[in-house]
Amino acid sequence: MTKDPTNPDHYRSHPSGVECIQITEHMGFNLGNAIKYIWRAGLKSPDPAEDLRKARWYLDREIARLCPGAPAEAEMAPAPAEDITAVEGAAVRLAELAAPALDGADR
Repeated sequence: MTKDPTNPDHYRSHPSGVECIQITEHMGFNLGNAIKYIWRAGLKSPDPAEDLRKARWYLDREIARLCPGAPAEAEMAPAPAEDITAVEGAAVRLAELAAPALDGADR
């Protein structure tokens, strides 16, 4: 893949061939960013757990927006490794489900 400052490799390297923005542009800011970090977990940096912590931060913000008074991230137990693996698997499944709907779309 080539160097492109506006559309870097990690934007286009998901196994589904679908770009994350094709899904997230239909969501609100917090949920879109959470999906973005889940979608690209481990593609931009070698630490997928860091990407998933960023996703959790956006999810916590969305929960706080929807449910004022909900516990903050610091009050919640950290996710076990098997949960992180499940989230990564869910992102791949989401892309697989979205791919047929995006066939013929500009990728």
